[in-house]
Amino acid sequence: MKTEAKILHGDCLVEMQNIANNSIDLCVTSPPYDNLRTYNGNLEWCFDSIAKQIVRIIADGGVIVWVVGDATINGSETGSSFKQALRFMELGLNLHDTMIWKKQTFTDTGSLKSRYGNVFEYMFVFSKGKPKTFNPIKDRPNKKFGQKIGGSVTLSNGSKKPVTTAGQKIKEYGQRFNVWEIKTNAGQKEHFHPASFPLVLAKDHIESWSNKGDVVIDPFMGSGTTCIACVNTGRNFIGIEIDKDYFNIAQTRINGDNGEAYHGIGGGDD
Repeated sequence: MKTEAKILHGDCLVEMQNIANNSIDLCVTSPPYDNLRTYNGNLEWCFDSIAKQIVRIIADGGVIVWVVGDATINGSETGSSFKQALRFMELGLNLHDTMIWKKQTFTDTGSLKSRYGNVFEYMFVFSKGKPKTFNPIKDRPNKKFGQKIGGSVTLSNGSKKPVTTAGQKIKEYGQRFNVWEIKTNAGQKEHFHPASFPLVLAKDHIESWSNKGDVVIDPFMGSGTTCIACVNTGRNFIGIEIDKDYFNIAQTRINGDNGEAYHGIGGGDD
């Protein structure tokens, strides 16, 4: 199946206005939040206006994966992530799942003298109505692999009945939970951006919430990680990046000049 990856250099608030209503199947992105990174000095963005545009272009049954965290200022976490989640709900989306990206080590800035080290970010999964696609990843090893399923469930009246799968053998791998332990890009060759998320994180969300041939957008494309995951899994992609340096890096990576993507972009704009 031939797919297209279109990347745009510009302001996502402006560029998304050219995208038709209800035309995007999935958005996977990590917006700049709480000035935790410099992003070459490009930090000006309006969450509310951008959120409205994303909601407009997402198709019925489509999903938004919003990867965010909070800064600690004057001894208090900002809570920006929760405010954004609540605003998406006010705009008519369902908070389908609050997922956690658990990192391998402490990567945040701040003092360990007064709090425990932060090793996670939120991955809010919003949906426009009921998600039309869910392809669960089943790679969680089952400790009781090969044994027969037993047990019962308690009904509202206090009585019990056997679980519906009673007697079946437990499979080797079960469905993944909503806390994903994935290493950061620190020290890896794809770490071209001060806050890039791992390629496998983008890939796993893309495969979970979309099908081959679907259209995925990342309005904060950065160095192009989401696009590469789309190219390598047969999804169409639209990426928008305001910073010229990161756009150029993304273009190089997506064109496959360093072997990360198996074919180049099918569209583009500068």
